[in-house]
Amino acid sequence: MNKEDRITPLFEDLKKVLEGKVEDAQLRNTIKTYIEDYGVDENRAKAAIIKKFDPSTTSGFVTADTVSKKIGDLTGTEMNIDLTVKIVYVESREVSIRGKATPILSGIIGDDTGTCSFTIWDRDDITLIKGGTYSFRNAYTKLFRNQAQVNIGTRGKIEEVDADIDVRSTQMPSSEPTVAKIGDLTEGMGSVTVTGRILSIEARNVIANNEPKTVYSGIISDESGKVQYSAWNDFSLNEGDTIRVKNAYVRSWRGIPQLNMGDRTEVEKVDDNLIELDDTVNRRTVAEVINVGGAIDVEIDGMAIDLREGSGLIGRCPTCNRAVRDGECSLHGRVEPVADLRMKLIIDDGTGAISAIVDRGNTEGITGISLSEAERMSGDAGDPSVVSRRIAEIVLMRKVSVNGNVLSDEYGPTMIVKGISFKPVDVKAGAERLYEEMEATL
Repeated sequence: MNKEDRITPLFEDLKKVLEGKVEDAQLRNTIKTYIEDYGVDENRAKAAIIKKFDPSTTSGFVTADTVSKKIGDLTGTEMNIDLTVKIVYVESREVSIRGKATPILSGIIGDDTGTCSFTIWDRDDITLIKGGTYSFRNAYTKLFRNQAQVNIGTRGKIEEVDADIDVRSTQMPSSEPTVAKIGDLTEGMGSVTVTGRILSIEARNVIANNEPKTVYSGIISDESGKVQYSAWNDFSLNEGDTIRVKNAYVRSWRGIPQLNMGDRTEVEKVDDNLIELDDTVNRRTVAEVINVGGAIDVEIDGMAIDLREGSGLIGRCPTCNRAVRDGECSLHGRVEPVADLRMKLIIDDGTGAISAIVDRGNTEGITGISLSEAERMSGDAGDPSVVSRRIAEIVLMRKVSVNGNVLSDEYGPTMIVKGISFKPVDVKAGAERLYEEMEATL
């Protein structure tokens, strides 16, 4: 099947679902970008494009009759499926999507073939009870770290059913306690024990299951790394406390592990000397970050090997701050863009490669090109791409150190850069190492 044969059916289906929310030409170009440039399969492209052009919906792609499936048969690419499941664990919280506070229900569901995680998006009308059995209709799945995750958006339905389900445990958090370092925490770990120091703490009032509640969150760290934590109970924590957390569990948001303290969690204060923190606590390789799915406040050293399209002088929507193309915002249509400067780098450290998005301030700092100078360069040349070409000359094939938060999605890991600097290269030491390696092979 050629590319056009793949694009046309997607275009016709998406056009019906989006109902005029996007111009035909823009929709077709977006499909081409996902299919041809990104190499995304049809199902993932459908879900991503719906979310892109219809932010009020984070649902699956519904164009045909539903198919009933068991959890053990899920591949992570299903659209429009029905499942009958038991709630193994559930929690409610708020997340920020495109700057909007959005309520979600998440947790673990199971049937007689296995268990998996789930998320229900933007549905204040739903309450789930642990141990209850429900029919999930018009759900869709995604694959994260080789595990299928079930999602339900505004087009999905959930109904309580009378069914006796004997859950077969596969991905459900283990009941056996696990002592772990913070840097080794990964999605799905349960009954975990960690010891760390509270670096920050805040309390927020939220609405959960139609009731006002307080959620406590912040950053906890040990000698191996840092992680975000959240708790529904007030454990009388203070910034600077060193604590041991027992019977916690780990969930991820966009690949970043988060330590969750639930009803069974025990927290005790311990000797501060148990934790020795230093400035290199979160220095990682790309492979290490990919292995845990994401991380906060990490530092990676590597070579800047590519400057991706969308770098240099760009325009942003004055309303939502999205990058615009040819004066068109994907959400607000034709706008008068606001000028900005950024880099979208690919950094390779020998263990893997990672995308890095560098904002205006850091781009100006490392390249020496200000926004006003970039606008002047573009105006003189009559071509905005002159700016990205100049940036490429300055940055590419140089060793850099970047720090920030690493998120993961279907396209892989991306660092949102907080700081970037060039790393000096010891040419003599490098040459000596190369000579020794060559000599060893003779």
